Amino acid sequence: MNLWEFRDSIRAEVKGIHNTDFNIVIKETNFVPSIDDPDITYPNLDTMEQKCKIIETCVLYIDIRKSTDLNLSHRRGTMAKLYSSFVRAMARAGGYYSGKVRNIIGDRLMVLFNVENCFSNAINTAILMNSVCQHILDKEFSHNAVKCGIGIDYGKMLVTKAGIIKNGTENTSNKSLVWLGRPANVASKLTDVANKTTTVSRNLVREGYYFPNLENKWFWINREFEEFIDMLQPTFSNVIRHGGECFSSFFRTNDISISTNPPILITKDVFNGIQRENPLHQVIRENYLTVQPHIKVSGYNDEIYGGDPCYEIFADK
Repeated sequence: MNLWEFRDSIRAEVKGIHNTDFNIVIKETNFVPSIDDPDITYPNLDTMEQKCKIIETCVLYIDIRKSTDLNLSHRRGTMAKLYSSFVRAMARAGGYYSGKVRNIIGDRLMVLFNVENCFSNAINTAILMNSVCQHILDKEFSHNAVKCGIGIDYGKMLVTKAGIIKNGTENTSNKSLVWLGRPANVASKLTDVANKTTTVSRNLVREGYYFPNLENKWFWINREFEEFIDMLQPTFSNVIRHGGECFSSFFRTNDISISTNPPILITKDVFNGIQRENPLHQVIRENYLTVQPHIKVSGYNDEIYGGDPCYEIFADK
């Protein structure tokens, strides 16, 4: 097949899938599908049909923090051992509470849960993974090298097949399940910021107030630029006055804050779900997951909860 014939064949396939006669058949399910599910098919241009499934459940992502930096600071053999042990351990942990590992890309795993008890199973899985990372994997590497980020969201996802069927050894590499919907997207973004250290620098105004009748006569506070401007009062001369009583001086300063997000981040939907499903769950009773007002991810505007719970048994030597 020459390039022109290839172009025309691709064009015909795309037009066939987008044809109004092409039918998408969607079936609801309570169970996480596998790639061999007969109700999920590739586009069939002969029957003009493609079968998909939709599931409303929890989706969890996990990956290693600073994997690029780790590649630079460790030998190749060490990194091969790290990735092998991480993926193997997380895949086993992902299945311990009935989770289904459905995607592994590098050091990132995607785990989904059957609808029944999905909130409890997802939270338990996150705690288990966090415990294994901190108390087993990290102990095998120096300088606290192994840190993981975990994100969980809940909602409806459309499951379809993508790729092409090929003969021989390339067949498996050219086909996969695709999970479409907000939960997978948001959970992945939460994973990106979980257990991540951020440095924030703010430009501020340092205001000095002088109180002649006090023993400690000078009092200093920091203000945002906007607050400082709001305190200024115009006059009928070239002088601008500050509205604060006893205000005497100011200068520009910086405020630098360093913070690390919790390793487990979940959406409000997941938090509300675990409250309904299992109000006596440990994370609820012990308040292990709290609102993280400073954490925002695109595509999600509600509250995000986070924490660092582990199973105590993993801390035992």
